[in-house]
Order: sequence, then C-alpha cells, then structure tokens
Amino acid sequence: MRRRTWIVLAACLCCGANVFAQGAIEPRLASLETLIERSSAAREVEASPSPEARAARTKAREALKAAQGANASGDAAAAERQLAEARQQMMQAVRLAAPAGRLADQAKVDFERRLESTRALIAAQKRVSAEKKTGADALRSAEERLAAALESRGAGRMDAARAQLEEAYLISKASLGSMRGGDTLVRSLSFETKEDEYRYEVDRNDTHQMLLRVLLDSRSQPGQAAVAASTQRARELRSQAEAAARRGEHAAAVRLLEDSTGELVKAIRGAGVYIPG
Repeated sequence: MRRRTWIVLAACLCCGANVFAQGAIEPRLASLETLIERSSAAREVEASPSPEARAARTKAREALKAAQGANASGDAAAAERQLAEARQQMMQAVRLAAPAGRLADQAKVDFERRLESTRALIAAQKRVSAEKKTGADALRSAEERLAAALESRGAGRMDAARAQLEEAYLISKASLGSMRGGDTLVRSLSFETKEDEYRYEVDRNDTHQMLLRVLLDSRSQPGQAAVAASTQRARELRSQAEAAARRGEHAAAVRLLEDSTGELVKAIRGAGVYIPG
C-alpha cells in the first residue's frame, strides 16, 4: 500500500509539473486540494511521527490557499507560483513521512526521469544551436555537467550527481529558450493571445531565475556586484511585468518580461555560464 501511495502521489504531482501546458488552473487547484487533504498520501503524512512532514503539509495548505486567493483576484502568475509551491511542499511532506528505503527508490526514479528530460533538452539544444550557429558554449556547458553527473552517479556520489544533472537541465532549458526567444518562426507557432505569450515568458523567466540560483549556490563568484545589479534589475522588471499583467496589459508585460530575462542572462554569464540571449 505504501508503494502504491508513492506511485499515485508521484503521478499526480508530475501531471502538474508543466503548469503552462495545462490551461485552466481551477481543476489543478481542486486536484491538489484533494491530494493535500483527502488522499492516501495525506493520511500517511498525518499518521507520520515526523513533525517536519506535518509542517511541510501545513506550508502546502498555506500555499494552496494563497494560490486560490490569487486566482480569485485574477493574478494568474501569482496563482501559478503558489500552486507550484504547494505541490513542492506536499512532495516534501510525503518524502519526510516515507521510510528510508522508499525514499532511496524514489530518488532513483526521480534521477532517471530528470536524466531523460535533460538528454531530450540537450538534443533539441544541439539541433537549434546548429541551425542558428549560436549557443555552442552553453551546449558544451550542459554536456560537461551531464557527463559529470553520470560519472558521479557511477561512483555512488548521488548528491553531487543530482546537483550536476540539475545544472545541465537548467542550462539547456534556459539556452534553448534564449535561442528561441524573439524568434519569429517560434512566435508564429503559436500564441492565440498575448496572455498565452505572457505565460510562456513567465516560464522562460522562471527557468533563468532557477539556473542563476543554482549557479550562485554551487560556487563563489568573482563578479558578484555586477551579478547582483543585474539580478535586482531583473526582479524589478519582473514585478513591473506582473503588475502590467494584472491590469490586462499583456503586450507590455511580455516586453517587460523579455527585458527581465535579458538581465538574468547577463547575471548568468557573470556567474560563469555563457548562454545565448
């Protein structure tokens, strides 16, 4: 039963991972509420002797409530962020409540899933880089970190392997988004409304933020002042974009987000990884 609970939970959480591809948020809010309050996973956390597990579930509840409030007020970007936070906290709650053996099994599953995604992204990155004749440095960085992750896994250094794989994944995803950003070919795919385009740019901006956070956490940086300045400017532009989106001015919000992501690209380069943009 415990194994089944974990599989069901993982499936539920993974279904919502790509929030921008899912459309209306209401069904996802309802699904996550069921997961947090009435699922077998919720009962497992409730029965756990771990106070940390119960605390994480409380945080999941709080984030879900914030997501519901943001959705009710029409702030789609904030609702998406809080939804992602609620999902992450509930996953943490179940991990903390889980026996050690199952945690190890799930860690392997998570690693393999991220490995598969990273390889697919790097393959796409390679194709787009060759087509546009740019992004070679970022491609090399992603491939080097992927190779390092596999070497670390082979040596049993799983913490290092996971960190290196996450860097490879984010470098590749951010690079791919930057090479496609502003591309008329990609834009024509595409967005039925400016709000749809805004959501795409939010996702791209989030990816760059995550990459920068990982890079800054993993090593000390010589050009910290320049990185900090670009990061602060990116935050300001992101805040302005969200305000514009709340007013329904999605065309302006898209432009502000593109500028914010451009500042993040500068910061990422300052942190030691040259990505296109």
